[in-house]
Amino acid sequence: MSEPGSLIRTLSGRQAARNYHSYVINEVGAAIVGGAMAVGSILPGDAEMMERFGVSRTVLREALKTLEAKGLVEARAKVGTRVLPQARWNLYDRQVLLWVLESGSSPAFLAAFNVVRRGLQQEAAAQAALHREAEHIRLLRYWQNQRLVMSHQPEPFAMAEFELHRVICEASANPFIRAASGLVEFGVAIDIGARLTAGQPPAEGLAPRDAAEHLALLAAIETGDSPAARAAMQALLDRTATGQTPATGAI
Repeated sequence: MSEPGSLIRTLSGRQAARNYHSYVINEVGAAIVGGAMAVGSILPGDAEMMERFGVSRTVLREALKTLEAKGLVEARAKVGTRVLPQARWNLYDRQVLLWVLESGSSPAFLAAFNVVRRGLQQEAAAQAALHREAEHIRLLRYWQNQRLVMSHQPEPFAMAEFELHRVICEASANPFIRAASGLVEFGVAIDIGARLTAGQPPAEGLAPRDAAEHLALLAAIETGDSPAARAAMQALLDRTATGQTPATGAI
């Protein structure tokens, strides 16, 4: 059975430890988000970190700069590198969301995420109906078909589901909606992970559960009916029930 973390890694095309730089980022980032490195604590000194991860000072410093850009740590002269609270994390960053997913998402975190996700995806659908082009319709039909074909294979199904929603974001012609595709990806992984935890896919596969809502959404976008597209996306999100969390953590 696929776990939510493996689903989002598949969607992101992420490969753990592709090099020393990404290895350090992933190990430290996951430890911070997972709570192994407490908020307010100071990371070990360079020498200890270099020995622990087997990297040079240059690689370590670059990795810490990346983590600082993600809002996870803050370097201060004569103090060291301090672990920051969740309020400072960049929760629009795909890798940060991966760490959140792997460490377990609390009901409160998912409820907060749902507020943003609903607004984003409903507006994306409404705008896509107004601005979609022929190529967007072609891709939406293709990924809808892939959902059906891959209904019994969780990771390919998740990829098709995400691509369908990514195309909707792209068709919106709104650069801010397009840039928030990581949130859509996170939502897809949560949805499908919850279904798998509940013992799905059933004999008929994953796709039939919300097939009617998907068809209504695609029809509304294709015909340029913006209000109907917004309503169809709302119905789809109601059906997917993101509030079901496959893992509960402190986040």
